[in-house]
Amino acid sequence: MKRRVFNAALLAATALSSLRAWGDESPPFETMEFEWADEKRQRAVPVRLYWPNVTSAQMPLVVFSHGIGGSRRGYSYLGQHWASNGIASLHLQHVGSDRNLWFGNPLGLVGRLQDAAQESEATQRPRDLSFALDQLLASPLGERIDTQRIVAAGHSYGANTTLLAAGAQIEREGKRIALHDERLCAAVLLSTPPFYGEREPQRILGSVHVPTLHVTATGDIIRIPGYWSGAEDRIAVFDAIGSKHKALAVFEGGSHSMFTDRPGTGGTELNPRVKLATKELSLAFMQTRLGIGSPLALSLWVERHRAIIAKHDGAFGVG
Repeated sequence: MKRRVFNAALLAATALSSLRAWGDESPPFETMEFEWADEKRQRAVPVRLYWPNVTSAQMPLVVFSHGIGGSRRGYSYLGQHWASNGIASLHLQHVGSDRNLWFGNPLGLVGRLQDAAQESEATQRPRDLSFALDQLLASPLGERIDTQRIVAAGHSYGANTTLLAAGAQIEREGKRIALHDERLCAAVLLSTPPFYGEREPQRILGSVHVPTLHVTATGDIIRIPGYWSGAEDRIAVFDAIGSKHKALAVFEGGSHSMFTDRPGTGGTELNPRVKLATKELSLAFMQTRLGIGSPLALSLWVERHRAIIAKHDGAFGVG
């Protein structure tokens, strides 16, 4: 998309109202949506942007990738929380593995899900991330982004996307396929599956050196037609990451979809508690790694949510 066309679309975009009531006070963020398209790849990349209402010259940014069958409008509890605390949040929609998979002939659902998990789509998703980041930074809003403090985040398939953008590498025919975006300085990974069809996670993940936060639950089991992955796979991903600065939080019970916007999954009482804990943990991790928060925040988080934590490991202390 040409720069002048994008700028016009950006300035004309309608800011959606935030989901909180603020009376006469200004809301802490605005929500905008853009219909971007990568002409080189002939691929649409729709996005939703949670933009903090802050006066600071520059702000950090999170680029978020949804799980299979998701959309740019999902994981809103995270985008709203981050933006309310001064971190812009750009949520992608991956058109080859988004919510449109659920529509059409029900008999074809398994085939659509399997197609969405193939390498052709898996490698397009991190390219979506880099393209969207290019678009935002080239826009008038880009001047407000601190390019030294850009974080990638994702859930499930989106966590795989995040890892590829953060330095994970796969090998085909003796050649490494690198999709690393060097602008990323940290990664937040929710419910990360093993890479589809790969048996040696260390070979893929040892090249991830940015600080990483891994969040999962003992009941975090993936069950979709033709695919099953137990919670132990999330731990294996954490163990294989090459970063010297990584943290793992495991909640007791729950489910894989508990980290989406869906209410009640994983338990009607546990679900909102985990969402609260997840958004607080991810914010504390990012603020600590970006140098805008106290290094004590992570250890204080453990004390605050100890009742629902089955395990924690890694960088939860000072430093």
